[in-house]
Amino acid sequence: MAEGDRRVRVSRAAPAAPAVQFTTPAVPAQAASAPAAANPAAHPGAVISPMVGTAYLQAEPGAPPFVAVGGQVRVGDTLLIIEAMKVMNPIKASKAGILTQVLVSDGQPVEYGEPLMIIE
Repeated sequence: MAEGDRRVRVSRAAPAAPAVQFTTPAVPAQAASAPAAANPAAHPGAVISPMVGTAYLQAEPGAPPFVAVGGQVRVGDTLLIIEAMKVMNPIKASKAGILTQVLVSDGQPVEYGEPLMIIE
């Protein structure tokens, strides 16, 4: 095919062996048998995102966070806010306990079903 001073030639050649072969790195036996704690979504105290949006750990910039790691959480306490379509949706604790992990950072986009925090 020719267009002006440019030409394109397409030809069919016999298949060649790949020049580069990719290998997967070996996984140590300990990593392969990691406990269920490696998957935060499977944790019984996981707080799961009910929607897609942006997570905020405090009410406004400069304000203290709603909850802190190691702090006591009661049922109904606001843990964080997810902004979705310019609406601020408070995410409340469904169980009481100690907040052991915060898995998202302030202003981070989150997906539906993503683990946000762990309460034990």
